[in-house]
Formats: sequence, C-alpha cells, structure tokens
Amino acid sequence: MDPVALARDLVRCNSVTPADGGAQAVLINALENLGFAVTKLKYGNIENFFAERAAPGPHLCFAGHTDVVPPGEGWTHDPFSAEEVEGIVYGRGAVDMKGSIAAFTAAAAAMKGHISFLITGDEEGEAINGTVKVLEWMREQGKIPDFCVVGEPTSQARLGDVVKVGRRGSLNAKITMPGRQGHAAYPHLAENAVHKLIPVLAALAGARLDEGNEFFPASTLQITTVDVGNPVTNVIPGQAVAGLNIRFNNAHTGASLTAWLREVLDRHAPDAELQVSVPGEAFLTQPGKEIETLSKAIEQVTGKAPERNTAGGTSDARFIARYCPVAEFGLVGATMHKVDEAVPVADILQLTGIYKSLIGAFCA
Repeated sequence: MDPVALARDLVRCNSVTPADGGAQAVLINALENLGFAVTKLKYGNIENFFAERAAPGPHLCFAGHTDVVPPGEGWTHDPFSAEEVEGIVYGRGAVDMKGSIAAFTAAAAAMKGHISFLITGDEEGEAINGTVKVLEWMREQGKIPDFCVVGEPTSQARLGDVVKVGRRGSLNAKITMPGRQGHAAYPHLAENAVHKLIPVLAALAGARLDEGNEFFPASTLQITTVDVGNPVTNVIPGQAVAGLNIRFNNAHTGASLTAWLREVLDRHAPDAELQVSVPGEAFLTQPGKEIETLSKAIEQVTGKAPERNTAGGTSDARFIARYCPVAEFGLVGATMHKVDEAVPVADILQLTGIYKSLIGAFCA
C-alpha cells in the first residue's frame, strides 16, 4: 500500500469538524481490504469507527482523528487538493493527522499482529461524541488494547525527535465577584466589585503551584480575561468577572486545584462565585515495555533515540490513559493548524517504516 496516495486521498476530503467529508469511508475501504473488521460508531452527528484485525499476541491500537480545523485564508495551495510540489504534500490535515493515519494503515498492510484502529471525527471539536464514547464501547466489548499510539504530530525539528508520554491537565475557572453599584463620588454608598477582585487575582497570579518534575514543567496559572462591562467613568461597578486557565502537571488534579481556588476565594472574598471546568486531567505513562518498544522502533529507523516529554496542550490521549498505556507519536508539527499545512513525502514514508518496526516488535 502507498501511504502517500492514501494520505492525499484523505486530505482531499473536506472534513472540517464536525463534517466527515467522506474521509472515514476512504479509510474504512482501505482497512476492509486489509482484512479489518470495521464497526461504525456514530454518536450525535459525529462519525467514528473501530477496526480490528485480531491475531495471537499483544493488542496494539492506533488512535487518530479524521476531522480537521478550518483552513482559513491565504493559502497558496488549495487546502483540500492535496497538491504535491517538489516532494511536499500540501493540505489541511496533512500533518494533523491524516498523514500519520495513512502511514499506520500502510504499516498494518505490511505487518502481522493484533492491530486495531480507533478513529474519531470529534478531536478538533468538543470531544464529546468521539474517542471518549468509542472507548466506552471498546470496554464493553472487551476490546481495550495493551498499548495505544496516538498519531498526533509530536515531532518538533525532525521526524522522531519527540515522543509524548503524557500531557498536562487543563482547568478553566470563572470568578464572579459581586459588589454594589453606586456613584463614583459616593463610594461609601457602594461596594466596588473590582476592588474586591484585585486581591484575589493578585493572590492567584502570585502563587507558585509547584516546581515541576522529571517529565513535567511547573504548573502555570494565567488570568485570561477581566470583564466589568462599565461604559462610563462615574459608576462604581456592581459586578466583575475574571477568567483563568491552569495548565497543571501530575502533582495536582482538577479537584485539588478547585479546592485551592475556593480556599483563596474564601480568604479574600467568600461571597464570590466560582465555576470550574476541567477539559482534561494530567496523565503520565510510566517508563515500561510499551514506551521502550516505541522508542527503539524510532531509533532503529532514524538512528537517534527520541526525547520523551509532556509538552503541549490536550489531546484524546487524555481519555485513552484511563484505560491502557498510551503514547503520542507522529509527524513534525511545525505547520499544523497553519496556512499551507504540509508534509514531506519522505516523512510519511519514514513514519511508515517506524510504525512497521513498532508493530513487528510489539505484536510479536
């Protein structure tokens, strides 16, 4: 199987979240021709599927997404033409992550073993009707793998230089500070909500959450917005709202950070309202057979061992980590989500070789 041809076929599908654009049909056809049994799993308006070719030995799963972000303006190549120019394929999703999907499919075509695919159309969207629900189905059906590789574009300067073995968690908080509106000339008759909010934000912004560890940097808190909605200069605001985001390592959980935020508010302004959402918890896949096998496969093909880190935002690996060991490894991400997203043909071919090496070593 030619992974470049398959990658171009996938890129030609306009699968901007939540649309599928025919991308999963292209992939399903390729996998069924390789002997995979495919189960389509539609949740809400999102297309997903699980494909499996069972065999004796450890079960290796590849997780990926066929949905892409909108292309935006200013492309020099049609974002859905998959044009190849001087050995480079251009198009939305070429790197994130249709090229990786094609590479693993081609690797599976050449190798034996218990292999499966978890494919969603909801990674770039709300991530509600995608991987998280497919995993629930897999658990019910007894299909949880021994190891899962997510084909996110983890490489930085060159293919194979980074494997992600975990991710930081993310917490969003909204603080609503009540006050009492009044005339600026008569502050004794009012209660300034902004004045009450400032000490809270100073305490939060000045806190050192931790010092980081071997795999994670220090956790960080960023105030993302402060809103009063006051269009005039002579009115004391009766309410002020602040938003913040915490990117946290495995020293914390969403629950522990929520409790800390509430404790800070209780010290400074116990009447403040706190709303919290946690899109993802921090996770770390501990060093072991799975990560070692992937690292050795990369080194065998590229000649260099990859760095292991946890940098970046969230991915669907945060859901998979609840069920089995997981790592993320794929193409160079320099152009992902950018205008003229592109992948060298040579990288797709080399990535196919790495995935072949991984399947051969892990599934033996």
